[in-house]
Amino acid sequence: MWIFLAADAMSFGALLAGYGALRYGSADWPVPSHVLGVGLTAFMTFLLICSSVTMVLALASIQREDMAGLRKFLALTILGGLMFLGMQAYEWSHLIHEGLGLTGNPWGASLFGTTFFIITGFHGAHVTGGVIYLSSYLIRSLLGRLQPRHVNQIEIAALYWHFVDLVWILVFTFVYLL
Repeated sequence: MWIFLAADAMSFGALLAGYGALRYGSADWPVPSHVLGVGLTAFMTFLLICSSVTMVLALASIQREDMAGLRKFLALTILGGLMFLGMQAYEWSHLIHEGLGLTGNPWGASLFGTTFFIITGFHGAHVTGGVIYLSSYLIRSLLGRLQPRHVNQIEIAALYWHFVDLVWILVFTFVYLL
């Protein structure tokens, strides 16, 4: 998992570095906070941070051999991820309706839309993968196929989920706030 996360960190790093280079090299790049829904996205960020807390509680539950707690907190983590994805879909549909696209931007440089959708879409794909990954453990637990001895598997899943959350904080900061 560490090798995968290192490669993934480099991918996100390259995307954010490319975004920065394009942004600061463009005279007509829009101010993100003027065109993006920072309030909604701040709430999305809050949801992901809360889902990291519930993931910590899920891991603590299996470490205490509390399988009911594991299921409860995994379900809450999954719910947080699904809510994040739903809000991202809403944000995307709103921006597309406003005219933002991969090749068009009513507020300035056309590459703004391209980089926005690629970076947030890449992250959204990771959240989707995490929701599926965590759902598989929830289902295994409900079927009695996940036991306290599988704590390392939940630790690895938690590591991935925290990585995805941390990356979002960077995306939120660089794409929405700066």
